[in-house]
Amino acid sequence: VPAGHQATTILDLMTIRAFRGKTLRRFSLGTAIGFRIRQGVLTTIPAIIVFVSRKVHREWLHQIQKLPSYLEGPGGIWCDVDVMEFPYHGSPVVTSEEQFNTEIVEGLRGNDHYIGPGSQVASYETYGTLGAIVQSRIGSHQVGFLTNRHVAINLDYPNQKMFHPLPPNLGPGVYLGEVERATSFITDDMWYEIFASMIPETFVQVDAAFIPFGDSFDLLKVTTSVKGVGNMGDVMDINLLDPIGSIVGRQVMKVGRSSGLTKGRIIAYALEYNDERGIYFFTDFVIVGENSQPFDFEGDRGSLILMIGEKVDKPRPVGIICGGSANRRHLKLQNGHEPENWTSGVDLGRLLGLLQLNLITSDTALASKP
Repeated sequence: VPAGHQATTILDLMTIRAFRGKTLRRFSLGTAIGFRIRQGVLTTIPAIIVFVSRKVHREWLHQIQKLPSYLEGPGGIWCDVDVMEFPYHGSPVVTSEEQFNTEIVEGLRGNDHYIGPGSQVASYETYGTLGAIVQSRIGSHQVGFLTNRHVAINLDYPNQKMFHPLPPNLGPGVYLGEVERATSFITDDMWYEIFASMIPETFVQVDAAFIPFGDSFDLLKVTTSVKGVGNMGDVMDINLLDPIGSIVGRQVMKVGRSSGLTKGRIIAYALEYNDERGIYFFTDFVIVGENSQPFDFEGDRGSLILMIGEKVDKPRPVGIICGGSANRRHLKLQNGHEPENWTSGVDLGRLLGLLQLNLITSDTALASKP
């Protein structure tokens, strides 16, 4: 064990990873920060998680291929290294949509007389999930909603209008509003307020859009309550100086138009990977569903991620879903078990700041808005 100070905060681990980034990139498909996982169980041992296409015993590796058990950063700070299988090939776990076809889901898809977090929203060709009700901090301070940019925007169309539950060319629905501002990527230093990588151009995947409600839409049909959950608490802001366990290992839930209410756990933070074009990206959260079930399903993108647990009075919004193993690979958390689907999410607190929005968490607050 190294003699220096063991990492304890999110920033500690991010600093070590950036310092040793060149070494890590030689071995891995990507890295994240979190706790060691032993026999499928999340421990409280701070670690940099290294993702590889195939995990084998050290006996079958050449010396140059072996990762160290520990990594040291500047000033002698150190942490464990954990290796996780992240296969390139194979299909995500197939999940029958019928198993989620509950009363909650039917309501979210248009059977309720109101809309709110979890409701289906659609552009002319794509549907997804309404994440949260928000108000602009600038301009005329419009009230609207948040969802994924890829759900809301299709540049093959001259306008970027959103509907519930369906657009007029596909079925019954009403006009909600038109995209006012959106974002796909932002540089790591602008997002984390530190250079999280030694690579000159590294981007965080954000994928979000703000849609103000149109003048023709009746705001009395909007609720801030999460169907099947109830009222939410305040946004959970993530400070990099906080302990690793303030975010990694925490239980979360979401309500989406495809799979309804599901629960899971954040198993890693700040996943760094490079895509087939050689561009380096970060995504904030890596979430795995409970009991090996997917946390999200196709169409749940944009859903609000709510932190729950013993120390949380009301579920606290911490992020929105921006992708998962349906469009990437999946994770092998334990030997002898199949790889699991996973979900990626974006930090809601930072996102609201970037798009200049405030979250509205109660119907009383919503009713007081002009």
